[in-house]
Amino acid sequence: MRRNARSTVLTTLIASGALALTACGGGSSFDEEPTGDATSGGDSGDPGAPLTVLIGSSGDAETDAVTAAVAAWSEESGVEARAQAASDLNQELAQGFAAGNPPDIFYTSTDLIAGYVAAGSLYPYGDQLTNVDDVYPALIDTFTIDDQLYCAPTNFSTLALVINTDSWAAAGLTDADIPTDWESLAAAAQALTTDQQVGLSFGPEYQRIGAFMAEAGGAIIGEDGTTAVVDSPENLEALTFVKEMLANDTLKYPSEIGAGWGGEAFGSGGAAMTVEGNWINGALQNDFPDISYEVVEMPEGSAGKGTMLYTNCWGIAQDSQNKEGAVSLVEHLTSKDVQVALLEAYGVMPSVQSARDDFFEVYPEQGAFLEGGEYGVGLPTVQGANDVIADFNGQLEGLETTDPQTILSSVQTNMQALLDSQG
Repeated sequence: MRRNARSTVLTTLIASGALALTACGGGSSFDEEPTGDATSGGDSGDPGAPLTVLIGSSGDAETDAVTAAVAAWSEESGVEARAQAASDLNQELAQGFAAGNPPDIFYTSTDLIAGYVAAGSLYPYGDQLTNVDDVYPALIDTFTIDDQLYCAPTNFSTLALVINTDSWAAAGLTDADIPTDWESLAAAAQALTTDQQVGLSFGPEYQRIGAFMAEAGGAIIGEDGTTAVVDSPENLEALTFVKEMLANDTLKYPSEIGAGWGGEAFGSGGAAMTVEGNWINGALQNDFPDISYEVVEMPEGSAGKGTMLYTNCWGIAQDSQNKEGAVSLVEHLTSKDVQVALLEAYGVMPSVQSARDDFFEVYPEQGAFLEGGEYGVGLPTVQGANDVIADFNGQLEGLETTDPQTILSSVQTNMQALLDSQG
């Protein structure tokens, strides 16, 4: 077992467990600099028209790296293009769409894409990408609506099991005890639990517990996209397992040990293990630099491997004056060479499989996160699903004292009603 993880700064920040688009720098001024009358529909517009790119950035490293990639394409193509970090991405996008002058290309997330599609704001360009087969299939599925790939994934994050190696050694555990299934996870959590430290801690939310649901073969929405499958034996199995660990006091939610999220519970020493994403590396480096830890894949459930997957994508506005150029620029931004450059610049996990070896070369100790790209499950993208998930999370806070079946039945009703309302 490695004694110290390499310090890295990852840029994916999480709010309430979901991948969030964060801000850096000043506000955008795209609505103040119109590029002319926008075209829509299938018209690709003027291939020489300038392009604007709006991102929600985690910091200077991301902003500089994306800006450089856009500038390189601009120089090669001869088309003017500039990137800018938003101070409030969602607000600035809403203002741009309302004014009929959104940025040509922009970051968007799983919780917003369905709304943009319903409003006719997104240009579905996936079938024009020549490198689409290089993207992880799970990421393609996340941004495919009605059999159309609407936008190319920028990068992604997954959940893994993070272990405090000092606590591990103090409990007399070895590499042979690293959890590979639920039984060994429960055993490790029991061995690691002391009067001062709980064995395992993670947030009371689908964005964490959903990994166990996936490992049991469960899901939220069926493959047909119109049927809720929350109330299933597989999901019941997962919630029952989590409840048993809560009842045994080998698992505690972060709030129970004075922490705001799993990374804080882990970094402060309140928990020996946590289930978190690769954003935890930067948080531990900044706030708890003395923690020694190892990252391993999530233990398998009765159905095999499973984890949660978080991602954003490059949206292209339906109102873009230069759709042809926008597609070309997105293909450049998702190419292996650029993905590797972004990886080296600020640590993100590339969305293309051809950059896999490069990631392992740069960050070998984070391989468990990347492996999750092969089997991770994304958040529901149906419009309004966020509200249902928020209610689910509220009920999961009381899982220890609530019948799991009662929770699942309630969420099943809510999710099916949502799906029916959109049918």
